[in-house]
Amino acid sequence: MRDLLRGLYLSALRRGLRTDEGRAALSDTLTGLLASRSQDIRPALLAETPYRDLGTATRSGLTSRRDDIIMISARFRSGSTLLWNIFRHLPGCHAYYEPFNERRWFNPQTRGDRVDATHREVDVYWTEYEGLKDLDGLFSDDWHQHGFYMSEEAWNPRMQQYVDRLIEHAPGRPVLQFNRLDLRLPWARRTWPNAKFIHLYRHPRDQWLSVLVKPDAFPRDGRMEDFVSRDRFYTRTWATDLKHHFPFLDERTCEHPYQLHYYLWKLSYLYGRAYSHLSIGFEELTNCPERVLADLFGICGVDLRHIETILPIIQPPPFGKWRQYADDDWFRRHETHCENVMSGFFGTGPELRVLELTAT
Repeated sequence: MRDLLRGLYLSALRRGLRTDEGRAALSDTLTGLLASRSQDIRPALLAETPYRDLGTATRSGLTSRRDDIIMISARFRSGSTLLWNIFRHLPGCHAYYEPFNERRWFNPQTRGDRVDATHREVDVYWTEYEGLKDLDGLFSDDWHQHGFYMSEEAWNPRMQQYVDRLIEHAPGRPVLQFNRLDLRLPWARRTWPNAKFIHLYRHPRDQWLSVLVKPDAFPRDGRMEDFVSRDRFYTRTWATDLKHHFPFLDERTCEHPYQLHYYLWKLSYLYGRAYSHLSIGFEELTNCPERVLADLFGICGVDLRHIETILPIIQPPPFGKWRQYADDDWFRRHETHCENVMSGFFGTGPELRVLELTAT
């Protein structure tokens, strides 16, 4: 009877903690209790033992110490597929597309055969995953639903093992393109300290139009509750999870879904800039490819002679489509509101200069 009651209790507890209210309660309870302990003990001291007959740590983790890894981090609809495709066409590179994607590219039964028509010069996403069916036992759906923020002290050995398996499988230089890594970059930089991290961003207004897919289906005076059926790229999923770290992401406080989009865009931009070796604007990449590729290849140690063969892949899309949705004043009003809120949250004070967006 005790085991039965214990099982029922734990089952109910798990269900409760998957709800928004349950996670909020847990967050309040654990505040201050999970402070970093990784800096309390020095690695050299950890390796010491007063008895020579005791077991010692093995040299596992060598994969995460490799210096040939490239990791790309970007938001959805930012041009990340293009950047992935660039590396896919480079000799000696083995480029993985969205390792945390719910379609599980390594599993033919779940990945399907659909390819986004807006992804030019791409026939399939999963070629590099062939022969990795064993990853089904490591992959977790939580990675594309929860835990989008990970501090340097975060500990997720299963996620690390999954990524390490991809790295080890690559016959050439491993390149991993993520759309769910921006706010996990502090953890990733600490876990793969010798990898090169590349961050890609796009003008938030054009990105908003791309997120909507069909902008005319959601008007500029649309309500947050009407956005549920138009949320094709996980804006609300991210906000629901991250609001326990960044309370301004509570959709009930947002006048329009664009504010939620802008908050996420700015957070991703800030973390990308802070934790990457190179941040690239999508507009620069497509308008000035020679210069940007020279910087990118220089950081990653790629032969610059490959630039000429890569240029035909890069085709700039039309910019400034946001003007079809709303005028500059409308966008600027929402962006200024968000900047002021974040200024207060991060304690930067009223002297913070509102971000001036170049309306391309």
